[in-house]
Amino acid sequence: MPRPMENEGPSTVERAYQLAGSGRCRSVDEIRLRLKAERHDQVEAHLAGRAIRGDLRKLCDAQRAPA
Repeated sequence: MPRPMENEGPSTVERAYQLAGSGRCRSVDEIRLRLKAERHDQVEAHLAGRAIRGDLRKLCDAQRAPA
């Protein structure tokens, strides 16, 4: 069931980038699970492209790298 329109937040892709940059998700798979738990629509379709998966992976890795 999609998220209600009146409670609309960031899009699925925007939220994926937020999660990747936050350090709360260590992988694209964790991002997928989190988005589904948050009831975002068509998560698999939105994250299917090689470019977006690569971007998200890089962001996740950067959050784990020592400062």
